[in-house]
Amino acid sequence: MSFEEASTSPHLHDPARAGVLAGWRDLPRRGRGLSLRTLIVLRWLALAGQTAAVLTAFFALHFPLPLGPCLAVITASAVMNLAATSHLRRTDNRLPDGRQTAVQLGFDILQLSTMLALTGGLENPFCLLLVAPVTIAAAALPSRQALLLGLMVLIAAGVMFYWSLPLPWRPGEHLDLPPLYRFGMALALVTGVVFTAAYAWRVAADAEKLELALATTQDVLQREQRLAALGGLAAAAAHELGTPLATIQVVAKELLRASPPDSPAAEDAALILQQSERCRGILKRLSQRPEQGDKLYADVGLKALLEEVVEPHRGFDLEFQVAVLTPPGRPAPRVKRLPEIIHGLSTLVENAADFADSRVTVQATVDAGWIEIAVIDDGPGFASEVLPRLGEPYVTTRPHGKARQALAAQIAAAARPVTPFRGRKASPKPDPIAPSQGGMGLGFFIARTLLERTGGALSVGSASPEAGRRGGGRGARVAVRWSRQTLEAPPEAGAEMSQHDG
Repeated sequence: MSFEEASTSPHLHDPARAGVLAGWRDLPRRGRGLSLRTLIVLRWLALAGQTAAVLTAFFALHFPLPLGPCLAVITASAVMNLAATSHLRRTDNRLPDGRQTAVQLGFDILQLSTMLALTGGLENPFCLLLVAPVTIAAAALPSRQALLLGLMVLIAAGVMFYWSLPLPWRPGEHLDLPPLYRFGMALALVTGVVFTAAYAWRVAADAEKLELALATTQDVLQREQRLAALGGLAAAAAHELGTPLATIQVVAKELLRASPPDSPAAEDAALILQQSERCRGILKRLSQRPEQGDKLYADVGLKALLEEVVEPHRGFDLEFQVAVLTPPGRPAPRVKRLPEIIHGLSTLVENAADFADSRVTVQATVDAGWIEIAVIDDGPGFASEVLPRLGEPYVTTRPHGKARQALAAQIAAAARPVTPFRGRKASPKPDPIAPSQGGMGLGFFIARTLLERTGGALSVGSASPEAGRRGGGRGARVAVRWSRQTLEAPPEAGAEMSQHDG
């Protein structure tokens, strides 16, 4: 299942499945676990610390702890680690494995709980180490497995509350702690496990969202760059096909000259010559498409750039207006045609079209030191609770599935047979719906990331300043401002373009 399908899956949003069992089954699978090599290293460090603590307490402090059982538990953990090392050498398992990580952490919880039960249980201050495996599980494992490991720690705390060997103390002295102290230690352990694990899980979830959003941004940018590279391939193909096409034209002209007028051979030669001329025109247009890095096509007029951004969204029940405002007597500048700018502005126009009632305005304002492009719609505007969080991933008020509904409605309308029976009124055509990205909350984040990468500064607000001061009103305005030095194409590129056109 892709991320888009998982995000819009009805099982994740159906209120009828909000029960305890449904919530358990629908918990997201986030983590991928840790590599076995990392788990082996962590366990060797833990065994070294446990061995040093037991030997120091027994031989240096002369505490009467059960040395044999403690060393047996440590030896069992060392054997487990040696078996894991042997498995790692046989399979060269370097990739993270969630189930394997859960098994290894579960064994560590069991081993540490046994060591604590042999050395005082909840009276032993080292019981706080039980927080570590659960924290690692919350940060690196899927939620179900992390909850199971947390439940193991809570069960271990309950068992140690009712049964454990006495806390080792100085010879001839007996430390008798009241049950209230053990209850407080158990409560502190449970609280620490729950809050630390929840904190680690939340941090890992936010980090994964940002990683996923970054991966989506990079994928979009690579797709735009591949589309731009297609222009270079088309120009190269046009250049390679020019020579054989010229040969075909020469031969067709010779055949036409050698054939009697109005003969079939003359008609065929004329047809070949006509079609070859048509192919030459097509190849000429292909050769004029931009090659990657070609200075002649690296810039475009500002008005043409806005038209290119708006054109894919025309044809629906909205009016799109494109305007360029320049100082009196000054022409509109030529700007750099970057894939980041094309996709970022297109996403802003798409968002505006989703919420607009009847009109979307794309307006560029040129001043002496900066260029600002604003996308304005006449919709309800930004909600007050969403406005402070705009630009973060997964923040959206767009209804899910709008793209699928639009596509399904358009396909159904195109496939519906026409039945011209008399007396029957034709069913009204559904209003066209501008397709969207499904309301994932990534579009604005990706657009902002791409546009800021080009040096632009993005700002959002109300379409009218008066409405913004009143805290409400209709219409939203999203503006991106660049310095002219950042966005404007170099003058020599425009001069070369003019010489080339001439």
